[in-house]
Amino acid sequence: MIGGALRYPETWLTEGGEATSVWIPPGEIEMSSEQDDRVREFVFEQLGPTAEKCIELMARFDAAHPRDEPHYYLSFVATHPDHRGYGIGTRLLAQNLAIIDEQHLPAYLESSNPENNDRYRGLGFEPVGAFSYPGHGPEVTTMWRSAR
Repeated sequence: MIGGALRYPETWLTEGGEATSVWIPPGEIEMSSEQDDRVREFVFEQLGPTAEKCIELMARFDAAHPRDEPHYYLSFVATHPDHRGYGIGTRLLAQNLAIIDEQHLPAYLESSNPENNDRYRGLGFEPVGAFSYPGHGPEVTTMWRSAR
């Protein structure tokens, strides 16, 4: 999935490689149909009987994604475990959002970890919905940041 997004210039890495963020620009897709097919094949090859739950989860992410207004989509953000807790990822996102703000565009993300919701709120995101993993798993919060 990250490979599909690398074709866009909105993939960021901190200077020391401590954190990365991957954004999909407005009107673009995360993966091509060919990449999507390869992910599905990989899921079925690797997960066996639990593959259907993973495919269902991916469908829930897709169904929750807003389509009525052009926006940036935060596909992925991560901080290396050795560097977590120092605000590096949050500062990277703040820098990204400053660039997005220059374009006066909104941004969207899904927060799969409730502990991150307040961090995202601090960056201007507001919860707009939620869905759970198949089998009543953890809740994913969908969040929107209006254009500035």
